[in-house]
Amino acid sequence: MQLGGLLIAYGLVTESDVERAIERQAQMGGRLGENLIALGLITQEQLDTVLYKAPLVPRTVADTGIALNSLLRLMIKSMAVDGHETPTELMGRMKLPYSVVTSLCQVAGERKLIEALGAAGIRTTELRYGLTSIGRDWASEALDQNRYVGPCPVSLAQYTHQSLRQRISNERIERERILQYFSNIVVSDDLVRRVGPAINSMRAMLLFGPPGNGKTTIAEKIGRIFKDIIFIPHAIEVDGQIVKFYDPAIHETPETGEIGNAGAAGQLRGGDYDQRWVPCRRPLVMAGGELTMEMLDLQFNQLARFYEAPLHVKAINGTFIIDDFGRQIVRPQELLNRWIVPLEARVDYLKLHTGNSIQVPFDEFVVFSTNLTPDDLVDPAFLRRIPYKLEIGNPNREGFVTVFQMVADSKGMELTEETIQTVVDWLEEMGMPLAFYQPKYITDQVLSACKYEGVPAAYSRQHVVDALDNLYMRTTNSNPKAQVSPLRRIN
Repeated sequence: MQLGGLLIAYGLVTESDVERAIERQAQMGGRLGENLIALGLITQEQLDTVLYKAPLVPRTVADTGIALNSLLRLMIKSMAVDGHETPTELMGRMKLPYSVVTSLCQVAGERKLIEALGAAGIRTTELRYGLTSIGRDWASEALDQNRYVGPCPVSLAQYTHQSLRQRISNERIERERILQYFSNIVVSDDLVRRVGPAINSMRAMLLFGPPGNGKTTIAEKIGRIFKDIIFIPHAIEVDGQIVKFYDPAIHETPETGEIGNAGAAGQLRGGDYDQRWVPCRRPLVMAGGELTMEMLDLQFNQLARFYEAPLHVKAINGTFIIDDFGRQIVRPQELLNRWIVPLEARVDYLKLHTGNSIQVPFDEFVVFSTNLTPDDLVDPAFLRRIPYKLEIGNPNREGFVTVFQMVADSKGMELTEETIQTVVDWLEEMGMPLAFYQPKYITDQVLSACKYEGVPAAYSRQHVVDALDNLYMRTTNSNPKAQVSPLRRIN
């Protein structure tokens, strides 16, 4: 990401502001930040604050925190696998500054690993390099050790330092922001009052209650309520082992329009930030019934011979949601036993296949969500380790009608009191409670029925009753209340 995109992500400038600064930069020279300040679009203090949060660009090989031989192996592999020949190409692949890459090329040349092939082009003095026979042997041995080719990793010490600088507890979540993020769902004032302290504590939270009333939705909204931009490493090196960390499926980079392609004039340079890190929003990771104990350990790829960070580690500095808690293959007690140390000590220990263990920060907001009774899940001693417990119960009639109206409006359908009463009477007769998931289910079924019949979308008594019959199973037994059960659970 370029400096303009980073400043936009922080909300300090707009795209048009950056475009103005780039135009001035083309005329007057200087760095993008200097031009933004000269135009009065940001202050020096604001720019310094953003750059202070960013990891510093390494000036020398030693600044990378990675051993020289490891850097050389990574460079040689990049040349062998990707065919890169110039320092500029290697700089883009390894995410290291030009000065560091040229230093590595000089050392590699002295060791007879590479040789100069001539100028890269007619109008440039940059040299092209090729692997020597010794270099090809080096590349082969390096690939046997691990097949990681890509951005240079950061050291575990650097990762720990940066993670602690961008703790999730650095953000204060005020009531207004909670109301804003929850504005399109129906929640009680009591929930807003209680969820605010829980979020700001950054301690574990348990959401419980009957299925289908928005526990998962509330958990996701909590995870997306944070605004800070943090920095995620592409990879980490520890004890000579590579752990792949950045995951584009999890780590969301801020959207910055076309500024990200503004060209060289808008790029971060020199003392801006270390390109081995990716600016991202605080991650939100969710694991459900598929979660196993093995998924909480480092995943070693036997073919590639490097690791993938586990889900909860990718969530560091963000939110980790364990949905359907108690429905996992692993017993709840075993899962909580695994979390005792991280939840209390705020560190976690991961084991390498070599037998060595490493310590990583455990800075994340953990949310457990379940439709089981907490007392049935774990004993009181475990529950004490989850300091915030919020029940998400069934709605009253007013809340139910509000949600039903929102669903109807989204589909362009008219909701009448007669339709609402049909649903309420049917559920009451069958002994079933109101639930927030019912309006969408009923509406989707009605739309399908209308499409089949070729008639305009509208609620009719028959279509509504048919939808409820599809949602709940009735038998011909004389005691219908005892014979109704959900065909499926919908969260």
